[in-house]
Amino acid sequence: MLDLLIAGASIVDGLGGPTVPGFVGVKSDRIAIVGGEGQSEPEAAQRITAMGHAISPGFIDVHNHSDLVPFVEPWMDSMLRQGVTTVVVGNCGTSAAPPAGAAEAAELMNVRPDQLDLSWQTFAQYLERLDACRPAINVAALVGHGALRRQAMGMERRAPTADELSEMRRLLAEGLDAGAVGMSTGLIYAPGIHASTDEIVEIAQELPRYGGVYASHIRGEGAPVFDAVAECIEIGRRTGAPSHISHLKVETSRAWGRAAELLALIDSERERGADVSADQYPYAAWESSLSSCLPAWASPEELPALRSDPATHERLRTAVQRGEEGWQCCADGLGWDRIVIVGHAGSDELTGRSIQQVAEDRGADPVDTVFDLLMADPNTSVIGHAMLEEDVRTILARDDVMVASDGLGISPDGPMAGFNVHPRYYGTFPRVLGRYVAEGVLPLETAVKKMTSLPADRFALGNRGRIHEGAVADLVVFDPASVTDRATFGAPHLYAEGILAVIVAGRVVWDGEPRERAGRVIRRSEWPYG
Repeated sequence: MLDLLIAGASIVDGLGGPTVPGFVGVKSDRIAIVGGEGQSEPEAAQRITAMGHAISPGFIDVHNHSDLVPFVEPWMDSMLRQGVTTVVVGNCGTSAAPPAGAAEAAELMNVRPDQLDLSWQTFAQYLERLDACRPAINVAALVGHGALRRQAMGMERRAPTADELSEMRRLLAEGLDAGAVGMSTGLIYAPGIHASTDEIVEIAQELPRYGGVYASHIRGEGAPVFDAVAECIEIGRRTGAPSHISHLKVETSRAWGRAAELLALIDSERERGADVSADQYPYAAWESSLSSCLPAWASPEELPALRSDPATHERLRTAVQRGEEGWQCCADGLGWDRIVIVGHAGSDELTGRSIQQVAEDRGADPVDTVFDLLMADPNTSVIGHAMLEEDVRTILARDDVMVASDGLGISPDGPMAGFNVHPRYYGTFPRVLGRYVAEGVLPLETAVKKMTSLPADRFALGNRGRIHEGAVADLVVFDPASVTDRATFGAPHLYAEGILAVIVAGRVVWDGEPRERAGRVIRRSEWPYG
């Protein structure tokens, strides 16, 4: 007898094949049978009648920042209720291990490091602790280059010594040996912003030995985006590791309308033998720290001293307003009216207001307002409405670009309840299905493949991301006619609709109500069995 039968379903296999009526039977944590219409249904201890709704592999979010979320919110609700069954954390150079990176990972979810037990010393210990949380969904992890750099050399703004480089390589190898799926960089954030291409190449030499992916938040996504994408591809080519561009986009008026041109660059590099992939979130706005508006030679903590010298202050103001050679400020080609505060400690009245509005209220210059905000709260977070919808659609229509949230698995009453977070935390995957599929930007089968087998294969997440016998039974049942995102920029803490059931490792985790947490840590060394 089967443990679970999902009957009367429209099966979307995750491989791009046509949707067909049938049923899916599960035994233990595996898909035991995939039956077609008219076949006799086997007996099962538990049955879900899908009533013609779609069943697909569970969605895989390869760009997620829930590194520490399971320690605080193990249900990871905003991801679970989108139909996400696996997240890949450790992105943008930030990871919870090695331990020097844990504090930054905590800040991303508005939790003080002293509120958590962050006592692990190795990547293996971090993964063991993560497993012990029994998260609702699966978690795989990248090693963050920023965390490696913090561990080996703190926040120094210089090239590493030979010994420091060796230590970063050793720590990366330790993480990969423990089961990490690759290494990430965040090259617009400190300390990654201080790293040269050669430094990253030297460290990433460890990746091919373990089959790991090099994933990068590249150095710029506006005017520098073409050079930044080329650098990511070059690092992959020089190391022999697959390279992956995080949240592919073209932002600000310096790059608007050039999405097709950027995709053509990637295609031409593939024709030359580059092994490169990308992901994207389906929104025309980013979310980041306001401190990313500062050039590499400045930090929030240094602002009082930098502003005290008139010449330095003016140099800093010019850099933040116009950028510098090799670095584009987030407001250049955009404007402060399109950068909105979503989190500022102790000042709820600022939430939802643009930098321009706050500056006008205070009778101040927008750039000096940025400095004032950062001095009051170095962790101030903002959303920048920096992309064009037509560019978002051009990238989304590609069948080889994965869907990813760049969010966290949170809840409306958790630590981030007071933040106007990006709606992608709650709506990414249903948004693609309910808006872009419905509008004909891409077919349902292509959308599901971009969310399932494509990321599963790229990040070696075991036999997931497809509906066939023997595959891991991570599944989602949804209504193609009603699935949609509800979260908006003004009201982001709203769960998606149309997700009817989520199954992880053969167990029903959510079917309108939370049932049991069945997630686990996925370690790369388990491929192809996990």
